Amino acid sequence: MAKTNPIDTYLGSGDSLARLQAHAARLLRLQRQLADLLPDYMAAACKVANLKGEDLVIHVESAGLAVKLRQAVPSLLADFARSGVILRDIKVKVAVPEYRPPAPPPPDRHVSESTRSGLGNLAASLPADSPLAKALKRFVKSAG
Repeated sequence: MAKTNPIDTYLGSGDSLARLQAHAARLLRLQRQLADLLPDYMAAACKVANLKGEDLVIHVESAGLAVKLRQAVPSLLADFARSGVILRDIKVKVAVPEYRPPAPPPPDRHVSESTRSGLGNLAASLPADSPLAKALKRFVKSAG
């Protein structure tokens, strides 16, 4: 029976795979540091894409955030340097959003006349200012 090994054993076994694993680990550390340095609304939309030499590449979700992040590059470089990461530049790129086909239209649902009538009677029997009565009246009106 063959003994199973964790994937780390295979990734650490070859020289090129070990370099790839180290690079991926460094990118993850940089992503965590970036998230700590940015406000929450920006951190969620900015992803460390690559580190080429001393140039960090960050992908953002929109052009507006890219402008804000480019304005923050000098302070980010200083913040990274304070934490021991020396970078020459931070390149900001707008990531192309993943294509998703439009959602299918909601199914057409029909409510019988007797059901609408019963719900209308129920709504009429409730106090006029009742939230349930208002909701039932809207439903009966839209279902008719």
